[in-house]
Amino acid sequence: MSRRVALVPAAGSGSRVGAAIPKQYLPLAGRPLLAHTLDALIAHPGVDAVAVVISPDDQWFDGYDWPAALTVLRCGGATRADSVANGLGQLDLAADDWVLVHDAARVGISATALSRLIDTLDGDAVGGLLALPVPDTVKRGDADGRVGATLPRAGLWLAQTPQMFRAGLLQRALAAAPLAEITDEASAIERLGLAPRLVEGEAGNFKVTYPQDLTLAEALLAARSAPAQA
Repeated sequence: MSRRVALVPAAGSGSRVGAAIPKQYLPLAGRPLLAHTLDALIAHPGVDAVAVVISPDDQWFDGYDWPAALTVLRCGGATRADSVANGLGQLDLAADDWVLVHDAARVGISATALSRLIDTLDGDAVGGLLALPVPDTVKRGDADGRVGATLPRAGLWLAQTPQMFRAGLLQRALAAAPLAEITDEASAIERLGLAPRLVEGEAGNFKVTYPQDLTLAEALLAARSAPAQA
């Protein structure tokens, strides 16, 4: 029977946050940001194992306590795609095992969204990803910072994670692609001529990218942990 393994690339610096330490270790609700992401994955009954990929030169990871169930892979690369490819190479996976690649900075992933992704894709021939339909009018800017065009948003989606594919297929897709051009796993699968399935995600599953996102993430976590009102 196929396993489902969550893989979290966490070897980046998160430079857009503008902090002195990598984004994944920034304090959030009293813990490093990464801990909230890993906890959500480990707690889900549909996820059989969780692995995190960190840089071989990581100076921060060992300064925190992490769940015993976590597998730590010190093989992070220069890009997200490098880290995912390296991590897949170190995990003992069957070709038909599912891999759920999830951004370290998406602390708001919910059990509901994870279940929807797993339930939708378990029998899918390709796999897919959580995503949200684009809700706003989309503008393309020109070189002068002015509107160059207004784009129709029908059919446009914002990619989220996890992105869930069979291990063998994902390894083949990453091996065939220029990793520097791959921004997510779905784009590598698309280069093989396949069409990943879009599974509706949630607004709370946003990626912490800028300093103000930390405030939003802390508010989201606080709201989820607050006792239900009678």
